[in-house]
Amino acid sequence: MRKKYSSIHSEFPWEHPKSKSEDPKAVKLVKRLMESATYRLAEDDPDFMKSYEARGVRLEIDYLKAELAMQKFGIKHTIVVFGSARIKERKTAMSELKEIQKKIEAHPENKELLEQLRIAERMVEKSIYYDDARMFGRYIGESGKGPDDSRVVLMTGGGPGIMEAANRGSYDVGARSIGLNIRLPHEQFPNPYITPELCFQFRYFAIRKLHFFLRSKALVVYPGGFGTLDELFEILTLVQTQKTNIIPVVMVGKKYWKKAIDFDFLKEEGVITSQDLEIFKIVENATEAWKYILDWHKHKDTHLFI
Repeated sequence: MRKKYSSIHSEFPWEHPKSKSEDPKAVKLVKRLMESATYRLAEDDPDFMKSYEARGVRLEIDYLKAELAMQKFGIKHTIVVFGSARIKERKTAMSELKEIQKKIEAHPENKELLEQLRIAERMVEKSIYYDDARMFGRYIGESGKGPDDSRVVLMTGGGPGIMEAANRGSYDVGARSIGLNIRLPHEQFPNPYITPELCFQFRYFAIRKLHFFLRSKALVVYPGGFGTLDELFEILTLVQTQKTNIIPVVMVGKKYWKKAIDFDFLKEEGVITSQDLEIFKIVENATEAWKYILDWHKHKDTHLFI
């Protein structure tokens, strides 16, 4: 029979450094070796983990950490919401507008303040989208059978503005929601309404994008800038080139999107086709967006909520 080791073992030779009696310099030399960066375990060596050569490892773990967490919670499908981080709820937008108005009273000819006033007025107008995105988050949150039902879960970029509003809507009804934050050079904070166990931070935009589309069964896009347009055209291109499954892509806010992107002009110029215009749908509000998504999946017989 194989001999079993007891919990108390005799000391092994390597458990103590070479003694001073054998070599007076031994302890000092061993200490220097153990303090060397090359002696660190790879995962405990920040210089190695941040090196150019270890980028492949960083990409892998950037993906894997979030993937394992979502598997743990049984996240099967997501509905992704994008939109501007600068759009605020009405009371905040009104407060900022009034603050600028007071400054202009003291400096009525200040061109910079007048530009800020124009933008603040536009932000008050766009605050309707904050309320609308919050309503859409509620629709997703109420689509399941309770807080533990993770078949269809809201996913956002985890930041403020429209992302906050959507996460807040799911939070309002006690449902889980996901936030995929990205590390940027300037300080930032996740919005407070994400489920803590599903709030992630990514190093790489590419891996973050992968998670956005990996489980997505619909993409809803509110008015936004560079980041919003980037994600919108990413999914339009993936669907156009058949590199991903076709999903409903809904753009909320007809007035904004008709002016922001002239799709008809692109078709007239021959750089997109009539079929490309069928990849997405422009609607007015959350109710229309939600109905379109439900009808789309019913027509495709995808059994999204089964």
